[in-house]
Order: sequence, then C-alpha cells, then structure tokens
Amino acid sequence: MESPGHAEHIISLHQLVADSADIQTVLKGLTGFAADAISKAAGERIDCALTLRRRKRTATVAGSSDKAVMLDHVEQSLAQGPCLDALNVGRPVLLDDVATDKNWPRYSRALAAEGCRSALGVPMDLGKTAEAVLNFFAPTAGVFTDTVIKEAEGFAHVAGSTLRLAIRIETAEQLNADLKTAMATRTIIDAACGVIMAQNRCSHDDAFKLLAKASSHRNQKLHHVAADIIARLGVTPDQPLRFDD
Repeated sequence: MESPGHAEHIISLHQLVADSADIQTVLKGLTGFAADAISKAAGERIDCALTLRRRKRTATVAGSSDKAVMLDHVEQSLAQGPCLDALNVGRPVLLDDVATDKNWPRYSRALAAEGCRSALGVPMDLGKTAEAVLNFFAPTAGVFTDTVIKEAEGFAHVAGSTLRLAIRIETAEQLNADLKTAMATRTIIDAACGVIMAQNRCSHDDAFKLLAKASSHRNQKLHHVAADIIARLGVTPDQPLRFDD
C-alpha cells in the first residue's frame, strides 16, 4: 500500500502530466516535486536534476535549479559520479562527503567548488526503451541517511510510472503528427500527378514516374518538386491540405 505522502505525489505528478504541453515541462516539474519532497525528508534544501535517455535521442536534462542542471552536466562530461553509477547498477548510489570521497575524485572537486558536499543518484524504472535517474544535491555532508534514501527511492518509483505515461503520450502525439505530415505529403504528390496527367494525357503511374525523374534530376525530395508544380498554379500547398483535429 502506498503511504499518504506517496499518494499525494501520485495526484500531483499526474496533474503535472495533464497540465504540461511537452516532456521538458514534465521533467522540470517533476524535479521540483522531487526537490521539495526530499528537502522535507532531509530537513534542509535539496536540489534535484533528472537525466532522461531514450533510443535514438540525445539525453534530456532538467532540474529544480540552474545549479542542479549544471552539476548534472558536469557529471556527464566527466563520465563519473553517483548518478551514472546508479543507472548502471539499478539502485541508489551515494556520495556522502566530497571531502572524503575516493570513488569520483574529479566530480567531488567539482561539487565542492560549487558549494555542494554530498549527492545521491536514484534510478527510475522506465522499461526497456528509456532510462532516467534522479540526481540529488545537498550543501552539507551526511544528509542522505537511510531514511532519506528510502524516501527518494519511493518518490522515484511513483515518478517513474508518471514519466512512463508522459513518454507514451508524447510518442502517440509524435506518431499522430508524423501521420498528418505523411497524409499531407501524399496529397501534394497526388495533386501534382493530376496536373501532369492533364498536361501530358498520361496515366497516374506514368505521371508519378515523370515526377520521380524530375526529383532525381533536381536532387530534390519528391514532395518538394510536387509542391513546386502546385505552386505554379497559384495554389500554396497548405491551402487544400489542412487537417483539423
């Protein structure tokens, strides 16, 4: 059974997805909720960054503050730190004190230079097509106790299900946009073929071959050549090709 705190997180995070226009807004809001939740558990202000990786896409980073985003980018550039290790091992990884840490010396020095004394990486379960990790930063050492780490794990579990939902929604919207683009492109090509058929008194197949030949000779995409043909008639491609939701 979810704790009352986790139930509150679920409601807030699901509302975040419902109110957000894109995945970046979801990530930004999610890190804000995470920072507030862990700050409450730790008894002091904690910053949070989130790194999302998906197939065939560059990593997306968001944070509860500019400093959190910067520290996350530093870890990525150095290729060392608890956040990256948490992704690899699939469990929370702690940097308890930059003054005594020996696992990530360059990253510890970078954190210390920015007034950060400890950090915690917590992975999120997003299935096989994506991975994400929460990176928490504290201004003092020893902040991430077992209780705080457990709270961070609980939040990551709840947030992971919300982020999976947001990714599915974004994927569906992208597929819908791609379909509309494909339909518009096909309509332009068919219209251009109609013009060629009328001008050359040929079949649709022959018209398409002529269009393809022109595309090859001009080194232009087929639908661009088709759009040029339509434009010569004084009709812009977007006039007859409007697809309402």
